[in-house]
Amino acid sequence: KPQGTSFDPTRTALVVIDMQNDFLDPDGFGAALGNDVSRLTRAIEPCYEVLTAAREAGILVIHTREGHRPDMTDVHEHKNTARGRDGKIITTGPIGEEGKLGRILIRGEIGHDIIERLCPKPGEPIIDKPGKGAFYATDLECILRAKNVQTLLVCGVTSEVCVHTSVREANDRGFHCIVVEDACASYFPKFHDVAMEMIW
Repeated sequence: KPQGTSFDPTRTALVVIDMQNDFLDPDGFGAALGNDVSRLTRAIEPCYEVLTAAREAGILVIHTREGHRPDMTDVHEHKNTARGRDGKIITTGPIGEEGKLGRILIRGEIGHDIIERLCPKPGEPIIDKPGKGAFYATDLECILRAKNVQTLLVCGVTSEVCVHTSVREANDRGFHCIVVEDACASYFPKFHDVAMEMIW
């Protein structure tokens, strides 16, 4: 699957997508939904290896976190509700509800934090995003353009949602993307496999 490629480290950024307690911790939001978080935690060490190598090479490292303002004014109705076929709301979602790691997907809560193993170092930008894609309603593109970045190394979770969306957004903006497959993961292995096949 990997294609032969080259890139200039001085014009490259590593983007680590959403390696947060809410998604990877056994007490987090993902587990509360009934997901097997071990399927995501398998990506932690590969991410750590990529992160370490990027830092040693002097590559710009950027971390993202999905989450919302404490007042939840940036939560779209459709993101936090489920509707029946008749269009009526049948349930409201968990965003903002109290969980074991604080309010779910809310900035400033323990669940929103990046896991300790991959903790950002001083000077590494953290992009707080209200959606799935790393470019939507963030200043990521501004940072990348200011740093003259052409290539993105991408890893994190989940493969088929936030990683995939961010790579598509980046591609549309003219960035060369290299997805580090073993440093990405999904709660559903089949979804991971399909997401990677679509990217390749």
